[in-house]
Amino acid sequence: MTCISHPLIRPDSIESREYQLAIAMKALDANTMVILPTGLGKTVVALIVAASRLYNEKGRVLMLAPTKPLVEQHLRFFEKFLIIKSPAGSDVSPFAMFTGEAPPAERTADWERAQVIFATPQVIKNDLIAGRYTLKDVTLMIVDECHRAVGNYAYVFLARRYHDTADKPLILAMTASPGSAEVKVQDVCSNLGIVQIENRTENDPDVSPYVHERDVEIRPIDLPGELKIAIHAVHTLIDNRLGLLASLGFTVPKREHLSMKELNGINAQIQQRIQNRDPAGYSAASVYAECMKLRHAVTLAESQGSEVFKGYIAKLVAEGMNAGGSKASQRLSKDPVFRGLFNQTLGWTAELHPKPAIVLDLVREQLELHPDSRIIIFATFRDTVQLLVDYLSKNGIACERFVGQATKDAEQGLSQKKQIAALTRFREGEFKVLVATSVGEEGLDVPSTDMVIFYEAVPSEIRSIQRKGRTGRSAAGRVVVLVTKGTSDEVYRFVSQSKERQMQKSMHQMSGHSVPPPKPVAVEQALIEEFTPQGPAIRVDDRETSSKVVEVLSELGAAIRLERLPQGDYAIGDRIIVERKTARDFVDTLINRDLLGQAKALADAVPRPILVVEGGDIYTQRDMNPNALRGVLAALTIDMGISLLFTRDEQDTAQMLFVIAKREEGERGERKVHPHKSFKSAKEEQEYIVSAFPDIGKKNARLLLAQFGSVQAIVNADLGELVAVKGIGEKTAQKIYEMCRRPYS
Repeated sequence: MTCISHPLIRPDSIESREYQLAIAMKALDANTMVILPTGLGKTVVALIVAASRLYNEKGRVLMLAPTKPLVEQHLRFFEKFLIIKSPAGSDVSPFAMFTGEAPPAERTADWERAQVIFATPQVIKNDLIAGRYTLKDVTLMIVDECHRAVGNYAYVFLARRYHDTADKPLILAMTASPGSAEVKVQDVCSNLGIVQIENRTENDPDVSPYVHERDVEIRPIDLPGELKIAIHAVHTLIDNRLGLLASLGFTVPKREHLSMKELNGINAQIQQRIQNRDPAGYSAASVYAECMKLRHAVTLAESQGSEVFKGYIAKLVAEGMNAGGSKASQRLSKDPVFRGLFNQTLGWTAELHPKPAIVLDLVREQLELHPDSRIIIFATFRDTVQLLVDYLSKNGIACERFVGQATKDAEQGLSQKKQIAALTRFREGEFKVLVATSVGEEGLDVPSTDMVIFYEAVPSEIRSIQRKGRTGRSAAGRVVVLVTKGTSDEVYRFVSQSKERQMQKSMHQMSGHSVPPPKPVAVEQALIEEFTPQGPAIRVDDRETSSKVVEVLSELGAAIRLERLPQGDYAIGDRIIVERKTARDFVDTLINRDLLGQAKALADAVPRPILVVEGGDIYTQRDMNPNALRGVLAALTIDMGISLLFTRDEQDTAQMLFVIAKREEGERGERKVHPHKSFKSAKEEQEYIVSAFPDIGKKNARLLLAQFGSVQAIVNADLGELVAVKGIGEKTAQKIYEMCRRPYS
C-alpha cells in the first residue's frame, strides 16, 4: 500500500488515493466545495490541505463542524495523523477543541497557543462578536457539512468575517449531500465565497476501487386494520375542516391532494385576508392549525405506530382541556369524532404497528450472523426512539438512544458530553445498537457499523444520503428502509430517491466548473457613518446571539460584550435597556404570558427603557380587538414611560440600536433629569431626589446612593465623608452639606 508522504503527516499512516490528492491540489488554489460520498475520506482531503497550508503559509487552521461529537471526532483524527508542534513548547498541545462550556478567558488562551482549532460555529461566532480574538492569521477555514451554510446559520457569518479580516483566507467546504436544487448549492457557494466545486461519485473510475458494497433493501409493511380505522376518523375530521375553509371563501384541494405545498398555499390565502383585516382570516387561521395537527396525526399513525399516535392524541386532548391551550386544540378536543378517536386509542394495550417487531427481527438476525456488528436505527421522532429503546431492551438487546440536547416536555435531551460518551461506548462495543434521531445523521464515523435501519422513509435527499452513509464505510454494509404500503412512507421514499438522482445530475454538471463570485453583502454601514463614527459599546444578552441583529451590530463596528442580562436583550450605557420582540411575539406574550409584567420590570430597571417591535403589523398577528392593543400601547408609553420603536426587520433593528448607542455615547454630561414621568420605581425616585441637589446629575446621584445606601445617609453625612466619594469634588460636597443643613426661610 502506497502512503501519503508529507512533512506534516505521520509517515506510513494514510493510504494514498489519487482522487483525494487531486481534490486537495485543486482546493489549495481557491475556495472549494468538495462533494464526496460518505466514507470516501473528506477528512483525509481536509488533512492534506491543512498540512500544506500550515507548511507553506504557517498561521492557524480552523475546522468547523455542526455538532460537538463531530468536532471531537475531527480532533481525534488530526491528533493521530498531523505532526505539528505548538509555538508554546513541545509539552503544549498544538490542538484545541472549543466548546461553549469552557470560560471565555480559557478559549482566548487556547486560541493563542493552538495552531489547529476545532469548534462548532456558534462558539466561534460568539467569541468574534465579543472581540476575544480575530481570524486575521487563519490561513485555512474548513467548513464540514457545508450544506448548512444557508439563512442565518453561523457558517454564513463566519465566512463573511473570515474573508473580511484574514490576511491569507482560504475556505475548504465539505459535504456528502449539498441538495438536489442547483439554486440552493449556488446559495451555499455564494454564502461561503466558493469559486470551484470538486465532485466525485461512487461510479467515477478513480473512486470505484475504494467503494464498499452497500445493499439497500426496501421492506414493505402492511398497515394494521385498527390503525386504518383510526386514520379514517382523522380523515373525516380533515374533510370537515377543509369544508369549513371552503365555506369561508378559501380555495382548498381535496383531502387526497393535501400536500405541504397545498397547505402552504392555503396559509398564504389566510395571511392575505388577515393583512386586509378580514375577520374570516383569523377564524381560518385557527382551522388551518387544526388541519396541520390532524395531518401530523395521520403521519404518526402511518409511519410511527399506534403508541406514538396514541400519545399525540392524548397530548392534544390535554392541551384542549387546558385554559391556556390553543383554540385549535380546544376545538378539536370538543369534537365528537375526535373524542371517539381518543376513546378508541385508550383501548389499545400494545403496539399495533408491525415495525417494532420487524426491527427486533432484523437486529437479532444481524447480531446472530455477525456478533461484532454495530447497528444504527434512525427514527424521526424522539417518542419513537424511546419506544424502540424500551422495546429492544425488553427483548434482551443492549441499546441506547442518541438524541439532541434540548429537553422537550418531560423527555430529557442528551448533553454534548453525554452524546460523545454514548458514541465512545458504541464504538467500543459496550452496546451494539444505537437508536438515533437526525442528530446522528451527520458525519459520525463508526467504522464497524455494518447495518442501518430507517424506521421510516424521509423526504429529504440530504437526510437520506446522510443516514445511508453511516454504513459501508470500511466494509460492506446493509441498509433497510421500512415503508408502510399506501402511506406517506412510500411518497417520501420516491421523493428522496428522485431528489438524489437530481442532485447527482446537478453535481455532475457543476463539477470542475467555476462558480460565479459571491455578491457583496450590504450592511448599509455607509449610511450610518454619514452621521456617526463607529464603535459604541453595547451589552448583549447571550441568548440573542443567534439573531441577525447581533451579527449586523458586529459588522457595523459596535463594541459588543456578551453577558446574561437580568432584563431586556440589549443594554446601552447605564440608562438604556432595550427589549426586542417580533410583532408576533409581542401579541403572543400579551395573550399567553405577562407582557405588562415584563414591561414593568424593564421600566423599573433603568430611566430609559425601550421596547423594539420588529417586523409586521401587530394588529394582524392574532384575532384581537384593535382597541385592546391600543390600550396596551398607551399603558406602555404613558403609564410606564417605555419608548416604543417599530422596525422592519433584524437589519433595521440593528441599525436603530447602533444609532441609539452612538447618540448615548456621544452625550456630554447628563441631560436634565426632571422631565415629567408618571411611572417611577422606588430606585428611580431616590435618584430623582438626590439629583435635584446643586450640581448633582443622575450620574452623581447614583454614586452617592451607592456609597451611602439611602437618601437619609447622604443628608446625615459629614463633609469629609462626602468629599471621599469618588467623583464628588470638594465644592460639590460643600454645597450638598450646606444645603442639607440650611434653614428653610
